[in-house]
Amino acid sequence: MWTVIKFDKKNLNLLLSDLKKKSRKELIIYRPKILIQRFSKNKLTSKEHYLLGDYLFFYHNDFKDKSATEKYKFSRGLKYFLKGFNEFQLDIKKFIDKCKKLENDKGYVSETLFDLSLNSFYKFNSGPFVNEIFKIINFEKNKIKILAGNLKTTISKREYLFSPV
Repeated sequence: MWTVIKFDKKNLNLLLSDLKKKSRKELIIYRPKILIQRFSKNKLTSKEHYLLGDYLFFYHNDFKDKSATEKYKFSRGLKYFLKGFNEFQLDIKKFIDKCKKLENDKGYVSETLFDLSLNSFYKFNSGPFVNEIFKIINFEKNKIKILAGNLKTTISKREYLFSPV
């Protein structure tokens, strides 16, 4: 069963080792990440960002029992378990599957996680138009026609990261 954990960023390695010691069985930890590329001073810089910040997904069979969080509650580096993970297993699983489906061969989420809609505004998170706001005009197979200011152009869905405004 999946659970969501908030952790102390400085003590992530301690948390992971504690979880492995306490579980004594196979556990799965998932933390989706993206690679943001920006132009600064005529150079392309890349920076890794985790989508969920200081949260991660933790899977273990013990969590079928509601009292199982007590076993892990005092792990070093753990702030708390997000409440309600039992009721939202389908939603958590769908999100994890969607992230894994959008990952490239290096493990970075490469496409947008959001469902795109016509006449909605979005903001570029990568590429030469970083932080520029645009409006989606039309969809094609792997491309999107956009309006950025007075400029109409076509971009690839897979090349750029963007998020809703």
